[in-house]
Amino acid sequence: MDKFKAFASFVSIATRGSLTAAARAEGVAPAIMGRRLDALEEHLGVKLLVRTTRRITLTHEGSAFLEDCQRLLADVAQAEASVSAGGAKATGHLRITAPAGFGRRHVAPLVPLFRDQHPEVTISLNLSDRVVDLAGEGYDCAVRVGDLPDSSLVSVRLADNRRLCVATPGYLARRGTPRHPSELAQHDCLALSSDASQTRGWAFRVPRESGGSEVVHIKPGGPLDCSDGQVLHDWCLAGGGIAWRSTWEVERDIAAARLVAVLEEFAAPPNGIFLLLPQRKHLPLRVRLWMDLLRAHYARPTFWSGGALGPGNTSGSAPRKDIAP
Repeated sequence: MDKFKAFASFVSIATRGSLTAAARAEGVAPAIMGRRLDALEEHLGVKLLVRTTRRITLTHEGSAFLEDCQRLLADVAQAEASVSAGGAKATGHLRITAPAGFGRRHVAPLVPLFRDQHPEVTISLNLSDRVVDLAGEGYDCAVRVGDLPDSSLVSVRLADNRRLCVATPGYLARRGTPRHPSELAQHDCLALSSDASQTRGWAFRVPRESGGSEVVHIKPGGPLDCSDGQVLHDWCLAGGGIAWRSTWEVERDIAAARLVAVLEEFAAPPNGIFLLLPQRKHLPLRVRLWMDLLRAHYARPTFWSGGALGPGNTSGSAPRKDIAP
């Protein structure tokens, strides 16, 4: 059995939905496609497709195997393109994951742009605040915001990220403005719940008695907490208390006077916006080009103010001054 041809035939049958359509695309008889599929299933010892007279349906094993085969065929095509006379061309399927809030504003708007530049690449974008297992779940890369846990993943810093304490003018008029991080204990603080990723609490730079300063972490309490950052943002805008949010999320509200930054003189040093990769070596061209696009756009202050994509940008992002090239 020619395994590569069998893999390609399986992908063609599964994506076209019939032996006849796959055979027509390859210019062979449907019986030949059927024999290839039978040989592959016998070799693997599992049923990949359930065939009836009216339709073809992937089994659970077939669905998982289809993704692996598509990735394999795309990598082979990429290897061929990289040594062809025409030079390298990005192809294949790119799987990206990013945090929900940040991803909606600052990753999703770039996906169609990347697709326009590289039309032979297909893209899946997963937006979730869950920590995704890149290698285990078959993702090419992940965008992450904030401090990174120790791991075997490769991290590439794309930009800086700052956090600020913010509240509505109405809340501050009603409850007063904190002058020191220790005064947060007297306020309604809107914090991420304990099952979220922000385990160390809110970070502040405070002076030392001996001189200089140090970064301390405070876990403020309050009547409300939530595992979703967008909900905390909405509660804050409704006057529910003080929230510790990233500048990319709240600067537009600050500029419009919907929110006021407090304790700015105690703001901790910026952390980062990163691209995480399962490995550094042998990156497919599509992944390298996606990383280059993120770097290029995140280095432009106009991107964070909504202008980097030109007319029609829908990122909804806010002005920002702390992005490092």
